[in-house]
Amino acid sequence: MSTAIQPSAPHVADSHDLIRVQGARVNNLKDVSVEIPKRRLTVFTGVSGSGKSSLVFGTIAAESQRMINETYSAFVQGFMPTLARPEVDLLDGLTTAIIVDQERMGANSRSTVGTATDANAMLRILFSRLGQPHIGSPNAYSFNVPSVKATGAITVDRGAGKTKTEKATFNRLGGMCPRCEGMGAVTDIDLSALYDDNLSLNEGAITIPGYSMEGWYGRIFRGCGYFDPDKPIAKFNKRELHDLLHREPTKIKIDGINLTYAGLIPSIQKSFLAKDIDALQPHIRAFVERAVTFTTCPECAGTRLSKEARSSKIKGKNIADACAMQISDLAAWVRGIEEPSVAPLLAGLQHLLDSFEEIGLGYLSLDRPSGTLSGGEAQRTKMIRHLGSSLTDVTYVFDEPTIGLHPHDIQRMNELLLQLRDKGNTVLVVEHKPEAIAIADHVVDLGPGAGTEGGTVCYEGTVEGLRASGTITGRHLDDRAALKETVRTPTGKLEIRGATANNLQDVNVDVPLGVLVVVTGVAGSGKSSLVHSSIPAGAGVVSIDQGAIRGSRRSNPATYTGLLDPIRKAFAKANGVKPALFSANSEGACPSCNGAGVIYTDLGMMAGVAAPCEDCEGKRFQASVLEYRFGGRDISEVLAMSVTEAEKFFGAGEARTPAAHAILDRLADVGLGYLSLGQPLTTLSGGERQRLKLATHMAEKGGVYVLDEPTTGLHLADVEQLLGLLDRLVDAGKSVIVIEHHQAVMAHADWIIDLGPGAGHDGGRIVFEGTPADLVAGRSTLTGEHLAAYVSR
Repeated sequence: MSTAIQPSAPHVADSHDLIRVQGARVNNLKDVSVEIPKRRLTVFTGVSGSGKSSLVFGTIAAESQRMINETYSAFVQGFMPTLARPEVDLLDGLTTAIIVDQERMGANSRSTVGTATDANAMLRILFSRLGQPHIGSPNAYSFNVPSVKATGAITVDRGAGKTKTEKATFNRLGGMCPRCEGMGAVTDIDLSALYDDNLSLNEGAITIPGYSMEGWYGRIFRGCGYFDPDKPIAKFNKRELHDLLHREPTKIKIDGINLTYAGLIPSIQKSFLAKDIDALQPHIRAFVERAVTFTTCPECAGTRLSKEARSSKIKGKNIADACAMQISDLAAWVRGIEEPSVAPLLAGLQHLLDSFEEIGLGYLSLDRPSGTLSGGEAQRTKMIRHLGSSLTDVTYVFDEPTIGLHPHDIQRMNELLLQLRDKGNTVLVVEHKPEAIAIADHVVDLGPGAGTEGGTVCYEGTVEGLRASGTITGRHLDDRAALKETVRTPTGKLEIRGATANNLQDVNVDVPLGVLVVVTGVAGSGKSSLVHSSIPAGAGVVSIDQGAIRGSRRSNPATYTGLLDPIRKAFAKANGVKPALFSANSEGACPSCNGAGVIYTDLGMMAGVAAPCEDCEGKRFQASVLEYRFGGRDISEVLAMSVTEAEKFFGAGEARTPAAHAILDRLADVGLGYLSLGQPLTTLSGGERQRLKLATHMAEKGGVYVLDEPTTGLHLADVEQLLGLLDRLVDAGKSVIVIEHHQAVMAHADWIIDLGPGAGHDGGRIVFEGTPADLVAGRSTLTGEHLAAYVSR
């Protein structure tokens, strides 16, 4: 007699299939509660500033990382960043979060694509095994390891208490070029930019940023005893001048305090030149550009490597040649190496290089400095290490992974995200592009507006449900831009002849002036190389790149845009006091919190706690400063206003301030009317930061505006506002050149310059010049095909 097998009840462990968030209040979130399915791909949508990043990064990912950190010993936690507990009532069902964000990769000038991804480490091992002539260990091929030679006495134990002293020589061969110390460039410093030799040190001779005689530097220079600080530098003898400029770091004691004295040039090389120039603060970067001349190292020809490292070859190529190759070519070269003794190493290196191609970065080379990668390239480079990972059941968190991708490349990115999901992982994506939203298993739409008008969940469900939901995202999901019926007539042209920067192949092109020009092409085709190398900033050109704006929690839109200066002056004039009183970073700061508005309590190995300052109640100013009024408001009330409110306040009546009103107009123009003037920059979203930077640069005087992917971080509804702004610039007589992948911007152009046909050495050529209508009609390029599909749907 057969018995039917009874279906077993589901195991209790299988019931944890949701991430539950209840009562999230981080930044502008208003008691948000959501349930996110595990092992599915969930996309978070909403206008820029609606609270997507606050929910995904500031709540879910932050709490996951904080809880993982708490599993380490108290000793280890002391060396880790302390993460505060997010403001949320309940978080349940969390798994390990791996964050892949848009943060630029390390700004250290020694960091390259190869060193950041372990590709260099594998190549060094490969050359140390197979390179001919054999020169040594993997360190002999590293441009970060110097060669060391030492001689001295060693004590040899002979047993029975007997020892013998012998002379020994120690050698370690490193791959660093001795001339440029592995930097690839040598520097020549203009001494006249460091000091005024007619003055003494006490009279302020040193003109290097931050080197003031008022602080520690003054104490060191006066107490070191190497020279007389009251003697003009022009009268220093050779020894004194050498000590001032070139003395290596030396321990000294001043007033019982142990300090280190170093000459000006070693100090500059350590504090300024060891970093990526583009990552320096603007005033320091200006000093470095003025004082330092960089030239390719004549000894290593920019390869950073020693003569010995360059002499060792495999199949006719040394390690410098391999790192300079385009990664797609390097992968083919590695595939041709057949050596059983290093087969596992070759397989690992081959997989890593193939991952670069899979993710659309095959056009890079391993010697590319990592600080020069765009935000999108940096994010995809970080993704590479996760593609072959054997981890499952983790939460991957992505911040707009399609940034910087041509429509042609977005499909490949979608496949990679689905691969991660199909391995049993939860994938959370903050995204604006309809092509990326379309692959979601689950969508969470936040809004309805931005800032204080957002922070609520407008929709949860499927993509089809989002289309029918009537939310801002749902209404704009199927938006298509129509081609212009008529295009503007150019007023002139900018001739570019023989452009060869990076992968450009002797490009000749005429860029029309007085119109909206869009430069298109797949990622790595040479768009930025053509525009930025041929149309450099300055001399009437205003260039707005993709670089993230930097600022601490003390920075806000008012300080970043320069708006606070006219406001402080207006307050000071109306009340007959100093402008410095109306700065929370200066004399007007609350003494209890030093103008931060919150008191930070460091709890050692536990998470630090930030509590509103009880004395100023978070207003950041002294009580006496808040008694001064302008237009019936105190300074803290003005900084709490939104841009729209402040625009009315400073536009008319007794508070009328034209200088402040002009800056507020520009902020409203870029769609930031909802932003609070005193909101810390650290709480702004990527799209808000991009538009804040755009508003600041619009104040610069110039006839040509160059914008590099201005739609980064912008919602579909925000793109319309950006197009209106670009039109107003052109109608005011300006020439606007935009590097862009967004089809709505392409369709709105008067003239398109398309580069390609591929990336790296497969690109670098002009494949189309003309109007968008001609590009769509011809469909002769990848851009033409995707634009035609976009406008015809």
